[in-house]
Amino acid sequence: MRLHIIPYCDSQQTAWERFCIDSVNGTMLHTRRFLSYHGNKFKDLSVLIFEGNKLRGIFAAAQSPIDPTLVVSHPGITFGGIVHQGWLTGERMLEALVAMSDHYRNSGYQRLLYKAIPFIFFQKPSQDDLYALFRLGAQRVRCDLSCSIDLPCRHAASGRRQRELKKTLQAVTVSSAQAWLDALWSVITDNLALKHHAKPVHTLADLKLLASRFPANIFIRCALMAGRVEAGIVLFNADAVWHVQYVGASHAAYKVSALDAVFESAITEAQQAGARYFDFGISNENNGLILNEGLYRFKSGFSGGGVAHELYEINFAHAR
Repeated sequence: MRLHIIPYCDSQQTAWERFCIDSVNGTMLHTRRFLSYHGNKFKDLSVLIFEGNKLRGIFAAAQSPIDPTLVVSHPGITFGGIVHQGWLTGERMLEALVAMSDHYRNSGYQRLLYKAIPFIFFQKPSQDDLYALFRLGAQRVRCDLSCSIDLPCRHAASGRRQRELKKTLQAVTVSSAQAWLDALWSVITDNLALKHHAKPVHTLADLKLLASRFPANIFIRCALMAGRVEAGIVLFNADAVWHVQYVGASHAAYKVSALDAVFESAITEAQQAGARYFDFGISNENNGLILNEGLYRFKSGFSGGGVAHELYEINFAHAR
């Protein structure tokens, strides 16, 4: 085969970062600066894809923390996928996935969970990997539903969202000051515990570390009521996509629909910054099998539409 696979090592960090920056589908999540915040939490299985001495693709991956026979792309980020600069198209992408499958199988693994990059993060159409997965006999094992606004083509918000916005603007002030992060994080963690019996994926220390590494990509927007943070969002942004990573509101904030003011302010800001999409994130539970319809309807009310997050599994024993 023309392509060959090289396991990632720290000496390749600079080459990895430069390649990711110039890619057509990579994001902050795929960089070593982001992945390294996990420390030694995962057994790293990332690889670089070469044609001769030419780097053609990178693939962030690690061993599943619950199944030592499974490679995941990547267990510590929302989506993984093969990141490339436009050369890995058609049969070349199929060749890359075959070479990766052979590499992981020869390393003793049985399966690969491939978390495809949603199309809104592409600089140009780049779903050749989905076709290649089909050719390899991969099975779609999960699908989550996000909600995103196509900002240049945004329609008017629903009547309810417009009415709630008028009401909330009289009660709250929206702030972008990063100094409110600790207070917002308390609101978010309390909200997750109360409504979903869950904890954030990141700790406050994690978030502060990542925000220091990516100050242009990770920031907050808060709703203040009587000088207190009562609601807000944490944004993890790509060049063309403003993505809501966390959201929370207190009981007082819900009574006046404070999140409407926060979202409208952030959406307007994203439009002014030249972003293509504003992404609210997924609304799923139970590995995608349950859709929180109320939450999804709330997001859709801002003129958002559905974006699928697809996960595929390659069984190396059955790959074509």
